[in-house]
Amino acid sequence: MQLSKLDWSIVGIYFLISLIIGVWASKKAGKDTKSFFLAGRNMPWWLLGVSMVATTFSTDTPNLVTDLVRQKGVSGNWGWWSFLLTGMLTVFVYAKLWHRSGVLTDIEFYELRYSGKPAAFLRGFRALYLGLIFNVLVMGAVSLAAVKFGEIVLNWPGWVTLTIACSITLIYSTLGGLKAIIITDFVQFTLAMIGSIWASIYILGLEQIDGLSNLISHSNVIDKISLIPDLSNPDVWVPVLLVPLAVQWWASYYPGAEPGGGGYIAQRMFSAKDEKNAIGATLLFNIAHYAIRPWPWILIALSSLIIFPELTDIQSAFPNLPEDKLGHDVAYPAMLTLLPSGLLGLVAASLIAAFMSTMSTQVNLGASYLVNDFYKRFINPTASESHLVQIARLFTFLSLILGASLGLVLKNAGQAFSLLLLLGAGTGLIYILRWFWWRINAYTEIVAMISSLIISIYFSFIHDELQLINLHEWQKLVIGAIATTLVWIIATFLTPPDDKETLQKFVNKVNPGGPGWKKFSSTDSINKIWSVPTGILCMILGCIIVYGLLLGLGYILYGKIIIGTISLSLSLISSLILYKLTK
Repeated sequence: MQLSKLDWSIVGIYFLISLIIGVWASKKAGKDTKSFFLAGRNMPWWLLGVSMVATTFSTDTPNLVTDLVRQKGVSGNWGWWSFLLTGMLTVFVYAKLWHRSGVLTDIEFYELRYSGKPAAFLRGFRALYLGLIFNVLVMGAVSLAAVKFGEIVLNWPGWVTLTIACSITLIYSTLGGLKAIIITDFVQFTLAMIGSIWASIYILGLEQIDGLSNLISHSNVIDKISLIPDLSNPDVWVPVLLVPLAVQWWASYYPGAEPGGGGYIAQRMFSAKDEKNAIGATLLFNIAHYAIRPWPWILIALSSLIIFPELTDIQSAFPNLPEDKLGHDVAYPAMLTLLPSGLLGLVAASLIAAFMSTMSTQVNLGASYLVNDFYKRFINPTASESHLVQIARLFTFLSLILGASLGLVLKNAGQAFSLLLLLGAGTGLIYILRWFWWRINAYTEIVAMISSLIISIYFSFIHDELQLINLHEWQKLVIGAIATTLVWIIATFLTPPDDKETLQKFVNKVNPGGPGWKKFSSTDSINKIWSVPTGILCMILGCIIVYGLLLGLGYILYGKIIIGTISLSLSLISSLILYKLTK
């Protein structure tokens, strides 16, 4: 299969648009770090929300969904659908708190909330870890997916795909900063939605598929379409549904769904013009990310079970694909090769754009940590704003080169992803509670990071070798989360609290409210009424809205009109109640 001139023209037009946006945004991006990293703190909710959705969609995202559907069925997606809970908690509880904090990065928060040398150490360590190691590993995993896409769809060697896409990403990211990234994200999301919906419609019309009704009744597909796992079998529904909804969403540090908000989600909230826009952006993100965008990918994944039912079928169709790259995840780009000229170019452009969107966000976010929380804080505190922007552009260049280079040598993105999650496993509850309990301190987070790392290494590399007790992966997650939580709670009471002056300043600035701050009063009227109980109610309603929409659309597609209508009606009713509450 070869891309036609029309396909290449579409890809080329997207590249040109990205460059134009970067040059246009560069006039203001170089003014100061606030402009380069936060787009001047003046962005509207709809543009920020779309940017969040675009960033979570990389070249590997539809591949991941395809892998889950082919191996575990559609219900296997609850492993990431469960993170909606922390997403909605961010919308209605944490978005306004983050915006009030006024920090440039979520790592700067450490010295706003905590005091002394432990807070400074935590800020510096997390800046280096997240800005360099974690960031490069994320970009390496994303680059590996781009390599697979290039080899199957573009017929390019991996280094060619990365060189071209990363060069354009580097230009608009270093020139235009976050503003250029956010605007190109809007273009990318528009391309992605048009391309994925159109591609799914075309594939459903193929002679081998013969329509949606034939797809869901096909013998290869029928046992994969369930939206809810088999509730009669605990071995299925406990790890797939119960553990993600009961434990995983608050216990794990997952990029884009950090408990309490963080990472590029926090960066977008800092960029909003006010609290309302920060809340609106995160709400739009959660609706689009969880309820709307997955369905075209799911339909293509189910269709791949008919076209390529086994891995050997993919191998036969693509004999030049290296054996170490062969997996169920490549069924998605394999299906794209069936698209006609023009549509293939549109989808190819959207997937290249998805890669560039994620890479540009990661390099900008990583540079913000390295510049604001390490270089400026510890190396050159008196640096001018123009100098800091120059250093930011240097860090952007270096981190992109490291991330892309790692993508060329990686064989298994899953292993890299497991490694980068080691340091955050079991620490999620701290990121939720540190806003509402004064006693949590910097030592709490330091001890939690160390203990979670030790526990994760034990379960990953030692436990199975000892052959003591056979544990499933979900059991290891639950035990690890409980053990880490116990360790950091004990450490909290054994270590000295932060000084009262720091805690009082935090309360005066952020107004978190609640019984956890009873010792610290604020003259601000916002602190007199604790909004968290209402926020949690809104969170529950928000989850009902999104899950109702997600399941309702699925049941309608499956031809189950009654239950689909009930789900959508429940979503609509919850929306009306939520509107009245938030109004």
